[in-house]
Amino acid sequence: MLDWHTFTWLGDSGLLLPAAAFVFLWLASSRRTWYSAGLWALCFGACGGIVMLSKLAFMGWGLGDKEFDFTGFSGHTALSSCFWPVALWLLASRGGHRLRVAGACAGWLLGAAIGVSRLAIDAHSVSEVIAGFLLGVAASGLFLKLQHTRPHPLLPAWWVAASLAVPMVLLPPGHRAPTHGLLERAAARVAGLERPYTRVDLHAGTHPLPRMRTVKSIF
Repeated sequence: MLDWHTFTWLGDSGLLLPAAAFVFLWLASSRRTWYSAGLWALCFGACGGIVMLSKLAFMGWGLGDKEFDFTGFSGHTALSSCFWPVALWLLASRGGHRLRVAGACAGWLLGAAIGVSRLAIDAHSVSEVIAGFLLGVAASGLFLKLQHTRPHPLLPAWWVAASLAVPMVLLPPGHRAPTHGLLERAAARVAGLERPYTRVDLHAGTHPLPRMRTVKSIF
């Protein structure tokens, strides 16, 4: 039986954020690939930033779409569709062009599978997964497109494999990063609400109550 939770784990921010940082460090370790390191930081950071802003906009201010059941980009799908194509492309960096292209395509397929896993465990709507996948593909595709005209990174495969293995040990299957809960608390606090907006609010037309301000006694 297919374990969708394993696919979901492969898109967890607790796994991908440190792995993406390792990729940046490997690229930044050589002056020849400084451009690639900066480009990677920009593309992956923009992808994660857009996901975060979309979630904060809904959780704090209810900015979503009832018709499409949209409450923000699927972070798992977006980050995995951004990270895995580049990671597998780098893993095959010492191979031929076809092998590198195959690695990138395999990464996009993995990102799509992670998106399907989010639907299978009822964590996101179809619109959120599709939006997340398109965002991740756009970010990784931009990186690979712009990188194509620059000196090609020649990283040892074990370097890339190590950058994936270390986070996997720190965040084994079955565990997940607390990022969603942190975003919920941050959104509610910034928006001045007792609790964040939820999908139930989106469909029921309900609103969280404003946070009650406590007045400190001067006596």
